[in-house]
Amino acid sequence: MAFVEFRDVCKVYRMGDVEVRAVDGMSFSIGQGELVVIVGPSGAGKTTVLNMLGGMDAATSGTIELDGREVSALGEAELTQYRRHDIGFVFQFYNLVQNLTALENVELASQICEHPLAADKTLEQVGLAHRMDNFPAQLSGGEQQRVAIARALAKNPKLLLCDEPTGALDYKTGKQILKLLQDTCRSTGRTVAIVTHNLAFTQIADRVIHVREGRADHVELNAHPADASTVEW
Repeated sequence: MAFVEFRDVCKVYRMGDVEVRAVDGMSFSIGQGELVVIVGPSGAGKTTVLNMLGGMDAATSGTIELDGREVSALGEAELTQYRRHDIGFVFQFYNLVQNLTALENVELASQICEHPLAADKTLEQVGLAHRMDNFPAQLSGGEQQRVAIARALAKNPKLLLCDEPTGALDYKTGKQILKLLQDTCRSTGRTVAIVTHNLAFTQIADRVIHVREGRADHVELNAHPADASTVEW
């Protein structure tokens, strides 16, 4: 059985008499431990898929499963626990607490989880052992995104969801973050999904889900993913 399963998922937004089908019969699967890139143009439904998989938005119809659990059937209280324990989020903007140090930002996440990883060890893993006592304003954009990734990983989640994680970064720093995400997937066996409009990112993925007009237009499996350090865009 697939680790992640979307089966005929629809998401409809209604604004007065207008109906917008952001996701329209989406079906795909993801294997455990895979690095997945969900790619498509703006408005294709990528972020809506991520939000539903992360338990931040509910499907209008269809079935969403993670590790054998039907996420689309969970109530609000169960979804809160699901987001807290099973999902790690990394966004384009870092969403760090400005008056807390890097270590304290990571500890925030580990305090709400059942089986957290040590905050200091997680910061070491993302290359910030020397920056633990710095505040976000004292860190570069790339360093702040590393703190955000460490915060997500410290939750010890089943699935790491990344929405345009390099979007606010320059090319060199963005490549470093992409490499970090790839290395994290390979070294920990954690399932990582990256949502992006950047087709170059598909080179590093085990599985590429091309999204168009609210559907999974096609899915590619990559037997030999490229090392992120070699990708150009």
